[in-house]
Amino acid sequence: LKLIPGFREGDERLLVCATNSIRSLDPAFLRPGRFDYLIPIGTPDAGARAAIWSRYTAGRADVDVAALVAATELFTPADIEHAARIAAQVSFERDLESVGARGAAAQPGATTADYLEAVAQCRPTVTPAMTGEFHADITAHARF
Repeated sequence: LKLIPGFREGDERLLVCATNSIRSLDPAFLRPGRFDYLIPIGTPDAGARAAIWSRYTAGRADVDVAALVAATELFTPADIEHAARIAAQVSFERDLESVGARGAAAQPGATTADYLEAVAQCRPTVTPAMTGEFHADITAHARF
């Protein structure tokens, strides 16, 4: 804490800190004058989740991104990535079996059902209680 004012004296310096638990910080660290801005960043909203899922579904028109967004309300980007990897592994194994059997396979890759099944196997990192604490922290500490 004593070093922050000295660090800020340099004109070309920018101090950026991040935490996922503002409650665990010493209150002295959060006093005005330490940092100009305290910007809360919570879990991704529906638009952000859609963008994340679109990245993992590779723009496939047959995947219902809206259904995936609805199923991942409290998921973090890492939670979504984990579910996408599970679905990709399942579809990869299925596609390998269909190639080996020389069957007429549908379009290779994960389907909406694969993704939804993977989501069902995952537990979101964030709980409703954590979301409530986050909103309380925004009220108490946020400075824009």
